[in-house]
Amino acid sequence: MLAALGWGALAASSLAVGALLAFVRDWPKSFVGLVLAFGAGALISAISFELFEEGTNTGGLGVTAVGLSLGAITYFLLDRAIARRHQGNHGRTGRRAAGSGAGTALALGAFLDGIPEQMALGLGLAAGQGISVGLLVAIFVSNLPESIGSAVDMKSAGRSRQAITRLWLGVALICTFATVVGYALADATAGDFRGLIDGFAAGALIVMLIDSMIPEAAEESGRPAGLATTLGFAVATALSTLS
Repeated sequence: MLAALGWGALAASSLAVGALLAFVRDWPKSFVGLVLAFGAGALISAISFELFEEGTNTGGLGVTAVGLSLGAITYFLLDRAIARRHQGNHGRTGRRAAGSGAGTALALGAFLDGIPEQMALGLGLAAGQGISVGLLVAIFVSNLPESIGSAVDMKSAGRSRQAITRLWLGVALICTFATVVGYALADATAGDFRGLIDGFAAGALIVMLIDSMIPEAAEESGRPAGLATTLGFAVATALSTLS
């Protein structure tokens, strides 16, 4: 349980780190886009080898497929609700709308992303497989641009540094707790549950990648985004052999 808490805190800490980095300097959009692209590649690897494959191995293809569908639909519906909430105020959809409201939407998006993937981290620890380095890196790296972008949006809209920091610390704490919950639930349930959660996390992340992360990476960093995505995939896949 303590290991789940520690590794969960490490993975989620990048949410708070990213928010703090937004106050250090003005980060070029191209740089943030490249980090997004690298994180997207790492997440593609984690979805393929750490989530879906592990889910089918422990819970079977059918259970994992059900989780995949539930995760995709749940994320799609909740993310659409967030986009609609801010569309009228900012004249555009998506989680990259301008201003404080968009910054809050990014924080909510990180919350939607973070819960299932950090639960999957705890599930892996409970199964006695050690920490999945590939999934840990994918979570840590993909969190950074999301929190940086949110903090920049809220700062430009006049939100105080203290309020922004508190918001992202709160999101990080909840995501950390999700790792502990995943560990505890896996300890008390059968392999089917892990397959369901791994599938749910994979489905939610696939929709997030296509809906926002990959398009934003391409928009902000241009053609090099493809190379950065490939690098992220390669690094995460190599690290997935470590535990």
